[in-house]
Amino acid sequence: MGAGHSHAPATGHAGGRYRRRLAGAFALTAGFFLIELVAGLVSGSLALLSDAGHMAADVVVLGAALLATRIASRPDSTGRRTYGSYRAEVFASALAVLAMLAVGVYVVVEAISRLGDAPEVASGAMLAVGFAGLVINIISMLLLRSGAKDSLNVKGAYYEVIADAAGSVGVMVAGVLIILTGQPIWDVVVAALIAVFVIIRAVVLGRQVIAVLGQHAPEGVDPEDVAGDLDAVEGVEEVHDLHL
Repeated sequence: MGAGHSHAPATGHAGGRYRRRLAGAFALTAGFFLIELVAGLVSGSLALLSDAGHMAADVVVLGAALLATRIASRPDSTGRRTYGSYRAEVFASALAVLAMLAVGVYVVVEAISRLGDAPEVASGAMLAVGFAGLVINIISMLLLRSGAKDSLNVKGAYYEVIADAAGSVGVMVAGVLIILTGQPIWDVVVAALIAVFVIIRAVVLGRQVIAVLGQHAPEGVDPEDVAGDLDAVEGVEEVHDLHL
């Protein structure tokens, strides 16, 4: 079924169907990460460095998601993995949550340390790199959008890209504000806002991951309704220990 947890054959595995799209997004993100990291170090922009840090998390998460689709699609040769290896995708989603939280917390701490002492930054470089990053993020979002509806693993990668797209917009906004006001403090403010946004998205995805690992009933499915429908089937005497 949806979210990459079905017991269908590997050929019908949700995450596996989007492996090529994940690979494309991974290649684009990994290539741009190096560019943004160098630009952030040269320009001295915390907003650029924070977005580069999040881009690094993207590289890790997309790589893990790509690997997870490969593992999850493998047929079970032992006969003991009754659920197959599909949960590898859920673990990849959990890694996305941890990476997003780590980057978000780091940037918030760094932003607080720079308050009142924001260094001069190259606003022109921020605008150029921020725009290029947004283009890369939009392409990656288009690649992953349809898969996010079917696989929690792809959804985790998609959320990462959305958060990074917001970061790219933030970098450009910071660059414009610095040009208009001449105040480098906007670099710190925008970086902190990007970090908070990333943390919120991580919490939302984390709740979904916990629900899957905790074996909660799927969203939109009422266990009592299912039990009632089963109980109404002719020949059924009792419904108990129902797991969904």
